[in-house]
Amino acid sequence: MQTILKSAASEVIIAPDQPVVIIGERINPTGRKAFSAELQAGDLSRIAKDAEAQALAGANVLDVNVGAAGVDEVKLLPEAIRIVQDTVDLPICLDSPNPAALEAGLKVIQGRALINSVNGEKNKLTSVMPLVAEYGAAVIALCMDDTGIPATPGQRLEVAASILNAARSHGIAPEDILFDPLVLAVGADSAAGGVTLETARMIRSQTGCNMTAGASNVS
Repeated sequence: MQTILKSAASEVIIAPDQPVVIIGERINPTGRKAFSAELQAGDLSRIAKDAEAQALAGANVLDVNVGAAGVDEVKLLPEAIRIVQDTVDLPICLDSPNPAALEAGLKVIQGRALINSVNGEKNKLTSVMPLVAEYGAAVIALCMDDTGIPATPGQRLEVAASILNAARSHGIAPEDILFDPLVLAVGADSAAGGVTLETARMIRSQTGCNMTAGASNVS
């Protein structure tokens, strides 16, 4: 099963028989006070530098997030995406909890984007899945729902199955879902790593879908 993302002139294939795909997450104001202040002032000059640096460092896909406090994401996300697309030829991962911002960003995408993200929460499924279908995107799906983060691999697999069912109802193919089995800090729970790995194994064996994970969350 292959998940295919595209920029204006190239594509990235995510599949078990392909090299690991690195999603660069530097274009994100979380934990970056200076970048947050710049976004609040409408200054996007840092974005091109971050995009180029990540491309040179080997990133295959670039996540774009402009979600600083007080920022109009509907306005700034498409502007940021345009800058990235003008700077590097890499597929875009649109990162926002705001469906209106996601749609604004999708409208300026050159190629085939990845949306970050959906989960098993009903409001997420009803607001994001139609965008995935309408714009022909792929989507990251976190294995959590309205009850929170499931404790066991089996429970996370159940969430994944419900997300797949919702995707099918919108005509979205399984290969366009990248499941995130959820990486949690082992400092808080020494068993967390094992739960993540077993969840990934079960998702692969039961659904065949591809996966992504925030590996740095383990520390």
